[in-house]
Amino acid sequence: MSTDVVIVGCSGHGREVYSIVQAVNETGARQEAVRVLGFVDDAPSERNLKLVQRLDVAYLGRVDWLRTAPAGTHVLLGLGHPGVRQRLGRRIDGYGLPAFSVVHPDATVGRDLVHGEGLVVFPGARVTTNVTLGRHVHLNQNATVGHDSVLEDYVSVNPSAAVSGDCHLAEAVLIGTCAAVLQGRRVGPGATVGASACVVRDVPDGTVVKGVPAR
Repeated sequence: MSTDVVIVGCSGHGREVYSIVQAVNETGARQEAVRVLGFVDDAPSERNLKLVQRLDVAYLGRVDWLRTAPAGTHVLLGLGHPGVRQRLGRRIDGYGLPAFSVVHPDATVGRDLVHGEGLVVFPGARVTTNVTLGRHVHLNQNATVGHDSVLEDYVSVNPSAAVSGDCHLAEAVLIGTCAAVLQGRRVGPGATVGASACVVRDVPDGTVVKGVPAR
């Protein structure tokens, strides 16, 4: 038996998500294998199509291909930007397909993790204890999330970023590479924390902050 999955997005992020699925299969971390049927993408570049082909995986067509997907097919969003992931995720919800969650074998997840469907955890990521993650949250390479934190739907924590304990990241927040969100801070929906920034106070909805301290 296997679980059939289609990855949305042929870009580098989508192909990295595919590599996480392959790592799970190779280590036998799941009782049943995950079979990737292929990628869907509304506007893949020629370069990305060639790179997908090098992985020996099919390009199935536009995202609307999912409307006629075989029964039991799961969806895995391979889209790096939270706003794009949010927009397409809401569209795909209308197709009635379940989302698939995948955690790389080299990531660590503590006890009492509560998460929605579509979670993607990249290699080296660390999630401690009593953490709540929403739907389609992506934790990239070597990102960390501390105790008692809440990350709402479609949040992205980019490589080597650190979310401290008891933080609240609202829907579709982007935490940039190597950024830090200090203890107890809140980041409002749709906000972006720039690469290497340090958040020392709450971030208003929809804003972009950068620097140390982040402004």
